[in-house]
Amino acid sequence: MKQKLDYLDQLENEAIYILREVAGQFEKPALLFSGGKDSICLVHLALKAFRPGKFPFPLVHVDTGHNFPEALQYRDNLVKEIGENLIVRKVEDTIKAKKLQDAKGKFPSRNALQTYTLLDVIEEFEFDACIGGARRDEEKARAKERIFSVRDEFGQWDPKKQRPELWNIYNGKINKGENVRVFPISNWTELDVWNYIKREKIELPNIYFTHERECVVTESGQLMANSEYLKLDGSDVLTTKKVRYRTVGDMTCTAAVESEAYTIEDIINEIKEAKISERGATRMDDKISEAAMEDRKKSGYF
Repeated sequence: MKQKLDYLDQLENEAIYILREVAGQFEKPALLFSGGKDSICLVHLALKAFRPGKFPFPLVHVDTGHNFPEALQYRDNLVKEIGENLIVRKVEDTIKAKKLQDAKGKFPSRNALQTYTLLDVIEEFEFDACIGGARRDEEKARAKERIFSVRDEFGQWDPKKQRPELWNIYNGKINKGENVRVFPISNWTELDVWNYIKREKIELPNIYFTHERECVVTESGQLMANSEYLKLDGSDVLTTKKVRYRTVGDMTCTAAVESEAYTIEDIINEIKEAKISERGATRMDDKISEAAMEDRKKSGYF
């Protein structure tokens, strides 16, 4: 009797199928890698999809310059371990080249500016598909995405012009200058990701686990890591707390959560009790407006 696959096997098989579809349908794909848990899972899935051969695409990191050092160290160690090609392009260089204005305020996020760098690297290498670790449960704008999500020749996304995806048939046909953003783990949840990390014994940056960190308490009560990138004044409250990160973005826009989760099992139990999504709880840049993420995506953000 054929053994029935469990739900993690089904999710894994779907993601591997999508990665292989990208390799078959596109001439110059790339995998966007941030050092976060979702893109780490994508690399793990790519290893399953293509080993013992090399990846049919490079890894690409858009470095904002406001990264957690733990994530950068993990990135470099992983690339060395798997022996794949990593392309790094820096937002700082884009700011200088295009004479852009860096963000103002106490928590100056570069999320909006990294769109310029991403579009530049797509043009530089003529990538026709960019694979990313976005999931539909993260944020309502991402729930509007298809797995193969077409961007026009200007890198812009129109949520009203999404292609139907029936019976695992993905249409990668595009016109010259257009590209597709591909989301192989779109159907996964945060809990699915952590259960998969547990099953596959995937190593992660240590900031995902509880540790002590000096934080700035925001007006809304969020805990931001104290760093050289923040613009603090005498009214700011600093405190040392036991925290961890549910998602890893810029140090200037990603809040920590108080936690006693020292193991993956602890994190899984914590997520089961959470009432707010990881981005809803920790990403300040998503709180600018009700449509903050969708507005950034329309202009080319991932």
